[in-house]
Amino acid sequence: MSHFKIIGGNPLFGSVRVGGAKNASYKLMIAALLGDAPSRLLNFSHISDVQMVAEIINSLGAKAQLVGERAYMVDPTSLSSHDIAEKYGRISRASSLFIPALLSRFGEVSVPFPGGDKIGARPLDRHFDGLAALGVEVKFENELIHAKTKGLHGATYCFPKSTHTGTETLIMTAVKAKGVTLLQNAALETEIDDLIEFLNTMGAKIERLPNRVIKIEGVEHLHGAIHQIMPDHNQVVSFACAAIATKGDVIVENARPSDLTAFLTALDQAHAGYQVGNFGVRFFYKGPLQGAVIATGIHPGFKTDWQPLWVTMMTQATGVSVLHETVLENRFAYVKALNEMGASIQLFNPEVDNPDKLYNFNLENDRPEFFHAARIVGPSALHGGEFDVQDLRHGATLMIAGLTATGETTLHDSTDHIDRGYEKLDRILHKLGANIQRY
Repeated sequence: MSHFKIIGGNPLFGSVRVGGAKNASYKLMIAALLGDAPSRLLNFSHISDVQMVAEIINSLGAKAQLVGERAYMVDPTSLSSHDIAEKYGRISRASSLFIPALLSRFGEVSVPFPGGDKIGARPLDRHFDGLAALGVEVKFENELIHAKTKGLHGATYCFPKSTHTGTETLIMTAVKAKGVTLLQNAALETEIDDLIEFLNTMGAKIERLPNRVIKIEGVEHLHGAIHQIMPDHNQVVSFACAAIATKGDVIVENARPSDLTAFLTALDQAHAGYQVGNFGVRFFYKGPLQGAVIATGIHPGFKTDWQPLWVTMMTQATGVSVLHETVLENRFAYVKALNEMGASIQLFNPEVDNPDKLYNFNLENDRPEFFHAARIVGPSALHGGEFDVQDLRHGATLMIAGLTATGETTLHDSTDHIDRGYEKLDRILHKLGANIQRY
């Protein structure tokens, strides 16, 4: 268990360089198992999600080991098991992503249902329907997913709604299937482009076509490759919101503006400061923030991972702000804590003419107690408090709130959620001028 004590009130100032994207790095490690030889992946963040996937890979007989400060070698040649232990499902979102590589090698696989953050139901039906189209039989028993195939084959499959992980799963399944696969209504996230680039370097034949279509020509063999993982834009946004909320000035040296278009547009609406240069992106407070109306959306829209960070920053804006969450059905658990710290946030359900078209989650997973929008009235004078961290972004959100607040904030992270997605976040913030310590 990690505990953090934060004394707020210090503007953040300085520069930081983020590591590889969490939502790309561990998936590339899994994709490397599709090869016939070792791969080396560069620019990792030292986060627990990466360490967990390395542990799973090693438990299957393959090898995943650090070979430098930020490099992993993944050697699939000794892969010997197609069963992932049930304990990994409770603590990792990655388990279902192993299905393609293990099916390709063994023709069958048994993995636990993925766990991770409790921020909404995982719409795995979109994954399983696509797998069936590619020749996979899927069954469920005792919290385990059993999949087998007599031979993977190409197919045309249209996702009913956009799915980031589902698109990645089917790409990795189709890459060594016989024939051509067309994935329609495929997700557009840049992490998927990173996966495609890595697999193509390994010898795959994957291309994006217009109108959200991905074409995969199956190949018999993939070789090892060297690939540098894209920087983590969720970490970039975290430092941006922390800098602006504390009235500070922080440069994120390797931030890629092309990954942040929707966020930068939102900053313009809120009258927040940023500067794009060959150094990355500088984020700074240039004067009072103004209320803004934002809706999350699938890429290239405003990411759902950014909204808790954004709402926290907007507690310091003048006027009324609105955040409409359209990607996940239950992602406002952090609001209760912010209101306890002095924020003025009201949750509500906006009137929507065609909810099935607007919302990317499955409507059958919705509940009356879930809300899909937040109205923030500011600026609020936040004060410290004591809280238990519930998930990764919840922890980062309360950390930003604590930096902005007066007094002392204590966070208890019983399962080290923050370390799942942020590398030594407390140390980095301390170097930027924050009064924070882990104990």
